Amino acid sequence: MSGSWLFIRRTVVGLAVAMLSAGCTAVPGSSLDPDSPSPATSPIPVTPATPIATNTPEPPREPAMTPAPTVAGIDSPPEALLAVEGGDPVMGQLGTNTWKNGGSDAPWLRGAPITVGAGEPLTVTFLPGFDVASWRTRYVPAASDGQSGGASLGEGVGQPTFPAPAAGSWTVDVSVTFREENGSADYYWRLDVQ
Repeated sequence: MSGSWLFIRRTVVGLAVAMLSAGCTAVPGSSLDPDSPSPATSPIPVTPATPIATNTPEPPREPAMTPAPTVAGIDSPPEALLAVEGGDPVMGQLGTNTWKNGGSDAPWLRGAPITVGAGEPLTVTFLPGFDVASWRTRYVPAASDGQSGGASLGEGVGQPTFPAPAAGSWTVDVSVTFREENGSADYYWRLDVQ
């Protein structure tokens, strides 16, 4: 062997021994150092582990329970539309009613507004259409707190048709009983009669 090769070999062996010796030596403060404090009395503060946030999806929520909408003519009385000849119909406010197996009490209503001329013929139609056994209509001043003292505008069988009252602001109540024991209902309009 040449001298340089021998020198390299001795250097490598010396480094290996030095590394092994360093690994077995107690480092101050390590668990191998007999003078170091025990882990229970360690002067270094220990911070608790912080949980790692994950993108876990939320479980599905139950849908909110909302009342089902009522369907006119099925689980509530039909809608009532009041119109003068050639005018746009106006849907009345539904008041006290009985319908099939249900019903509702309502307070006095002032009515849905519609402008008409004095004495004009007014016609009520129902959506969906139902046969009318009987009807009657009354009117009171629009500022009234109820039907007390109301005057009749007419009564009959079939489709309600009656004349508008004299000039002024009036609340009109059309009370209808439907055929085939479907029920009855009161509908309200506020007539601004010119």
